[in-house]
Amino acid sequence: MKFKIPSSLQNWISFIGMTVVIICLIVMMTLFFLTTFIGYGGLYLGLVIYILLPAVMMAGFFLVFLGMIVKTRKLKKHKEMKTTAWPRIDLNLSGQRRTFFVASFAIVLFLILSALGSYEAFHFTESSQFCGQLCHKVMKPEYTAYQFSPHARVSCVECHVGPGAGWYVRSKLSGLHQVYATLTNTYPIPIPTPIENLRPARETCEQCHWPEHFYAHKIQFETYYLADEENSEWNIRLVMKVGPEHPAMGLKEGIHWHINPDVRIEYFASDEKREEMLWVRYTDIKKQEVKLYRDDGRDLNQEEMAEVRTMDCIDCHNRPSHDYRAPSQFVNSALTSGSIASSLPEIKSLAMDLCGREYSTTDEGLETINKEIHEFYAEKYPEIQAQKRHQIKNAVKELQIQFLQNIFPEMKVRWSTHLNHIGHLNDNGCFRCHFGSLASENDAVIRRDCNLCHIITAQGKPGNLQLGNIREPLDFKHPVDIGEAWKESLCSECHEGSGF
Repeated sequence: MKFKIPSSLQNWISFIGMTVVIICLIVMMTLFFLTTFIGYGGLYLGLVIYILLPAVMMAGFFLVFLGMIVKTRKLKKHKEMKTTAWPRIDLNLSGQRRTFFVASFAIVLFLILSALGSYEAFHFTESSQFCGQLCHKVMKPEYTAYQFSPHARVSCVECHVGPGAGWYVRSKLSGLHQVYATLTNTYPIPIPTPIENLRPARETCEQCHWPEHFYAHKIQFETYYLADEENSEWNIRLVMKVGPEHPAMGLKEGIHWHINPDVRIEYFASDEKREEMLWVRYTDIKKQEVKLYRDDGRDLNQEEMAEVRTMDCIDCHNRPSHDYRAPSQFVNSALTSGSIASSLPEIKSLAMDLCGREYSTTDEGLETINKEIHEFYAEKYPEIQAQKRHQIKNAVKELQIQFLQNIFPEMKVRWSTHLNHIGHLNDNGCFRCHFGSLASENDAVIRRDCNLCHIITAQGKPGNLQLGNIREPLDFKHPVDIGEAWKESLCSECHEGSGF
């Protein structure tokens, strides 16, 4: 049987469409072979294979069908084709038989390729590389912090989307707006945390983390270095009351008591970032007891009541994968690990000053760190500059690495733009509620008490530690003598990331 192209396809529009489809198909199969079996390519090649080329191929199919419609109408107009109410299908006719087999082969091939392409496109668009690297400039801070987070092996969509088709569709619709904002350069700087769009932690975090698995007390060691000439070391050992003293007690006490399934904590914040708490309601679900804590007895109106939020993991663990560490954190860590030599005079205060400044570009920050550290030791400690040149060079390198991981001038992202609510040193954290002003009608107060969350069992300089125990904890002693001032103000008022 001699093969003959159906008459409806014999037109220039369909011919162009078929050419586009065939070229796209050949290119897609070639690139797919290169990326799958040879390992050649990268993120943008995947974008071409699974998104751009399929879009062009669909446009080619559209031209094919458009040409068929135009040709059919012309044939009918010139009475070369008999008009009937419904098309007649008779495979005994050679013309219809050819059309049927060509169409069937094309449809089956299209369905197979569509299934394969859709599967690969789904996984491609769900990958962390797609989320973090496609819009490199925009998402650089988030992706960089993610790579050094405890969740670096957890894909972005597992937290930002979670299971279920509903949130998947919602995320893709939201993604269209984000793509538009990126293409038109209308995205906000810095990119705000999507607090109002986050899925409840019980539907995401708790897919892996098990709230019913109770955690007992945890011992935590912290090492700090003072901003003096000797970079004096100060150690503190804490017993963190993550859960109860014994796991068998469940969530009856401790920090994780806030997510006890038998308790509901609700609050209203006066600002979008949930930093200023005006109203907290505690409900014992089993006993049906309700306690309302308000700032100066303030009542909420109907509009505010609609914005009352039920507390979950994210209210404290608000930077689980995108934590931009403050200079006080990464400089202390570098000094502890030895990446920055603590024997370099005043390196703590110098590093804090350099990283605490605001720069217009990343290159400016890196160049300033390199220049001013070398100049500082050359001018003030020339003998140190000569004797410890290698340590100074390492200090510059480590500080630049930490700068690149935590501070992003082009996107105006740093620790102060995205506060971490764990603790209370660099921002208010726990003290957002536990600041001593939220009181109930019977004068019960949400206390500002250190021992609610942790107790101190050791503190002081190495070799001269003040020791206590879990039954007789120590009163906090500030490393620098400031009298009772630390009791009268919040830690973050002085520290705020670059102040210690």
